[in-house]
Amino acid sequence: MATVLLPGLLATEAGGQKEFDVDAATVGDALRELPVRDLVLDEAGEVRPLVHVYVDGTRAHDLTAAVGDDARIRIVAAIAGG
Repeated sequence: MATVLLPGLLATEAGGQKEFDVDAATVGDALRELPVRDLVLDEAGEVRPLVHVYVDGTRAHDLTAAVGDDARIRIVAAIAGG
């Protein structure tokens, strides 16, 4: 089982929960298990532009990449503005 870690803003949208244990074979599967999946993934099922996903400390660019049972998936929301 992998663990997904949410940043504060997404955790607030998930009812205050910051960690989710998911039973997923791929990065994409893990993200689709989240209650905030629509904030992380766009309508095409791709990671939104200002969202970065890391698996065990390495940035994940491929949603079909396999995740291990003890993987830690961290979602980082970039901040934009002027």
